[in-house]
Amino acid sequence: MQPTYDDANLILRLYEMRREATMRDARGWFASSCKPQSFEELLKDVAPPGTLHNAYYRQVTSYWEMVAGFVTSGVLNKELFFQSGMELLLVWVRIHKFLPEARTKFGNPKMLRNLELVANDFIVWLGQDAYEAFAKRIG
Repeated sequence: MQPTYDDANLILRLYEMRREATMRDARGWFASSCKPQSFEELLKDVAPPGTLHNAYYRQVTSYWEMVAGFVTSGVLNKELFFQSGMELLLVWVRIHKFLPEARTKFGNPKMLRNLELVANDFIVWLGQDAYEAFAKRIG
């Protein structure tokens, strides 16, 4: 399906949302400092509940889950999104190892499911070698 002007306008609106001051701070922290190797490390050392970093973690992951929901529901053209949505893959690289444990702990098997679906499609679109190089670079 061809992208529409509505798709382009939604991408621009999502970009504007990413520029909001708190979101910018949360994204900056996530990109530079949020690199847990386990769910336990996330909750104990990286973003303990009740801290600013936990709020940042939740803000970033819920934002990208919302965006991914637009893609999975067909509200936002997937191909057009993939051309500018690489940050979603950064989030996926950082959380995919411990997401199953988080789902179990919170009793929510659908936690961040849209993000997972779109990330997997994005990896196919990008190519496995390019994804692995990206994942290695942002570690």
